[in-house]
Amino acid sequence: MMPPPAPRPVRLARKTMPPWQLVPSLLAADFGRLAEEIAAAEAAGADRLQLDVMDGHFVPNLSMGPMVIAAVRRQTRLRLEAHLMVERPENWIAPAADAGADLIIVHQEATPHLERALELIQSRRLAAGVAINPATPAATLEQVLPYVRLVLAMTVNPGFGGQQFIAAVTGKIRALRRRLQAVNPACDIEVDGGIEAETLPLAAAAGANVFVAGTAIFAHSGGVAAGLAALRAALPRCARAPRRA
Repeated sequence: MMPPPAPRPVRLARKTMPPWQLVPSLLAADFGRLAEEIAAAEAAGADRLQLDVMDGHFVPNLSMGPMVIAAVRRQTRLRLEAHLMVERPENWIAPAADAGADLIIVHQEATPHLERALELIQSRRLAAGVAINPATPAATLEQVLPYVRLVLAMTVNPGFGGQQFIAAVTGKIRALRRRLQAVNPACDIEVDGGIEAETLPLAAAAGANVFVAGTAIFAHSGGVAAGLAALRAALPRCARAPRRA
């Protein structure tokens, strides 16, 4: 049996900061009104939506799976990212792709065959991302940085919404941004966990350009549009220019 090919390097771009993006996490949405929550996020200018897939093993919680991804796909034209917080993510890639995910993120800690998992995502012509937990060193990603479209630096320990931002992760974000400027400057750095108007600038100053937020958007007292507006206003002034196509 022939082994799968290695993941393909991402085409290098100019060494400029990738465009900023705000990504609502549907984990914090009201699932009794999910279609309305999705529509509100899309109307308010969300760049894409995140779906947190949890298996109760890699993280101590169960959430959504391919059926929910498919249901969300039918409700929106926004790009969907599936954040696989699961053991053996290789087994979840095809179902997530078939359900309509555009970007699939796997955890470095979840598989001993990370390159193989990334190649499986790319073989479906989808964008591949890799996530690391707060205590995982940035150096563990050295071999795969040229191959990914996104690195997700978790700013909480994954598994639950509503946690406090771990500020120490900003040092890791800085290290990742420096290294990516050399090997894959177009790669996004995403942060997820405790992102709100007060913490977003810390992550942005360290080099993150994609900000996932759940509670700060879907539980905002002024509603989804106000939550997204508050995050947008918290971006550094230089990051508020129109996004590149």
